[in-house]
Amino acid sequence: MRSLRSSSRDYYGGALMILIGMGAVLGGVRYRIGTLSNMGPGFFPAAVGALLALIGLAIALTARLSPGEESARISPDWRGWGCIIGGILAFVVLGQYGGLVPATFAIVFISALGDRTNSVWQAFLLAGAMVAMSIVVFWWALQLQLPLFAWGR
Repeated sequence: MRSLRSSSRDYYGGALMILIGMGAVLGGVRYRIGTLSNMGPGFFPAAVGALLALIGLAIALTARLSPGEESARISPDWRGWGCIIGGILAFVVLGQYGGLVPATFAIVFISALGDRTNSVWQAFLLAGAMVAMSIVVFWWALQLQLPLFAWGR
């Protein structure tokens, strides 16, 4: 099984953050940027993308400059990857056909199971708390047009 050193993981992660940040900057400058007192629609994506690229650069530089530990090998956590990707897919499907409550519960519950230290009960409690918070924030406070339950549509 192939594994990555901790420092090379940081290096590649920083490089990926730089690429994503620069993509956000390029997407943001296609809109009007504006000024600090009169921000345009492209200001926020460009600013967040620039910050993300700078943080990625800092991570990549620290990984590049730090002495690498050749003996410390870290193998990918396939369970974590699978649960996070599965949670996102469940959110997409349930968001379309089930509504906010089942979609939020599914993404948090499935993703929490990717952490080997979480039990099913802990993942259930975390998902329930996040559902309550998402109802308050997205449905009540922000009044998003995503129904709580959409089974009958």
